[in-house]
Amino acid sequence: MEIEKKYLIKELPDLSKYEYLEIEQGYLSAHPVVRIRKKNDDYILTYKGSGMLAHEEIEAALTKEAYEHLATKIDGCLITKKRYLIPLAPYTIELDVFAGHMDGLIMAEVEFPSIEEADSFTPPSWFGTEVTNDRRYHNSNMIFGNPLK
Repeated sequence: MEIEKKYLIKELPDLSKYEYLEIEQGYLSAHPVVRIRKKNDDYILTYKGSGMLAHEEIEAALTKEAYEHLATKIDGCLITKKRYLIPLAPYTIELDVFAGHMDGLIMAEVEFPSIEEADSFTPPSWFGTEVTNDRRYHNSNMIFGNPLK
């Protein structure tokens, strides 16, 4: 079970002190969500169940060749982003800085061990609007366009 909240960002912290991952991902299906992802040199196939704040998530490793084959079959555009990993004890903020057709969008995700912890979370002051329940900001819906434009 994945439990996460999503936020737009109103002010960026200094990102130079944080490590990041280069991510590209595409969607083979939006309902149910079936995603392929390249994360640095790892290749992953993901199934996500329905739900906004909490949903089932199952991952399986792919080979580079399988990823490249499936990438030719995605719907919409490939999403590219840098994901910065920012500690916020006891959590980690995953700050996504999008590129390509999503250029200009910056969004943070925070995962929680329980819905109660998610509900009691106080975001840092540099976070903006929470968009957890706004479907426009779910990656599987952003394959056809940037919700900021």
